[in-house]
Amino acid sequence: MPTENTNASAPARFIDIHVVQSVPFANLNRDDNNSVKTVRYGDTDRTRVSSQSWKRAVRQYFQQTIGENALRTRRIGARVTHLLETERAWPADLARRAGQHAAAGSSIKFELGKDDPVVLTNAMVYVPETAVAELADLADEFRTALEGAKDIKKPADKSVLPKDRIDAILRTRNGVINLFGRMLAEVDDAGVDGAVQVAHALTTHGTDVELDYFSAVDDVTSTWGDTTGSAHMGHTEYSAGVFYRYATVDLADLLANLGGDRQAARELAEAFIEAFILSLPQAKKTATAPHTIPDLVHVSVRSDRPLSYAAAFEKPVRSHDEGGYATASRSALNTYATAANKLLGHRGVVTSGWASLEDKDLTGLGSRVDSFPALIDLAVNAALNTRADA
Repeated sequence: MPTENTNASAPARFIDIHVVQSVPFANLNRDDNNSVKTVRYGDTDRTRVSSQSWKRAVRQYFQQTIGENALRTRRIGARVTHLLETERAWPADLARRAGQHAAAGSSIKFELGKDDPVVLTNAMVYVPETAVAELADLADEFRTALEGAKDIKKPADKSVLPKDRIDAILRTRNGVINLFGRMLAEVDDAGVDGAVQVAHALTTHGTDVELDYFSAVDDVTSTWGDTTGSAHMGHTEYSAGVFYRYATVDLADLLANLGGDRQAARELAEAFIEAFILSLPQAKKTATAPHTIPDLVHVSVRSDRPLSYAAAFEKPVRSHDEGGYATASRSALNTYATAANKLLGHRGVVTSGWASLEDKDLTGLGSRVDSFPALIDLAVNAALNTRADA
């Protein structure tokens, strides 16, 4: 679906996703003091949700969509032990030793956990979930050697499993790793450049952190009525507001990670955009159930560079006369996008579109479509059909 900003002859590289979303009384992402995370921007205190927090929610949604899981852990050996013992009927002592040797046998340094004899890798591995079974297969192959080996009891102990084959398993990747990337410097050629970037979400307006005092009723005390007072009391912090969220997909990096497989790139890009739109961090969910959907999603497929619209909210939006920041936030995004693209001479925009609860036209955001799925189709089709390698 073309837009007035279409530059269909340019090869697409980036899919920018802009989200405006209202979140009620909640604490989606706590700091080390269980406080709401904040940032001061435009000389105004805002509520913030870290990119790490929202990216984890996106990854979990994404994994469910594509049917693949990745495992990030220092306890890969414990997972191998558990699999061998529960699924392959290995004796507990031998399964534990196999897990120790699997964890100690790669290029990653290791240490002994407090709950001896647990062996922990010094760095977290990030592998497809299937890597656990592959390491168990390796243990099966070397079972005789493991039966004659000693337990790993100190960092100087050596694994009887072949390091090159464990490292090869740690280098494996799936769609999750091809999209989100992997840092694993200890194993040669295991690093993968991430194809997505996610910004910290921040409110489009100033917010105050509110304290919620609470007490917990003791059911026995309440029933018997023989004493007074609560069983527990305390307070937690919350805030509320309209967030601006931004992420971008680098199609060149994604295709490079996939060896040029455009169909796989299409499936991963679609799944990521959907996950970014609809996922929500889960902190304090049982106390707040903050399960809103975005008020507005705008996508812009660009050939030149990613373009965040966060600056649209450097001056905090003011509430509507009748209250509410959502309408003002959608308007501010539209105004800034119009001005930014005019300033850039509409250079680099391949296509753009939006879907929203908004009933007014927002002429600076490209074509309006009726649903998020239609918006995702618009973006991914335009992005992959205009690439030079199409």
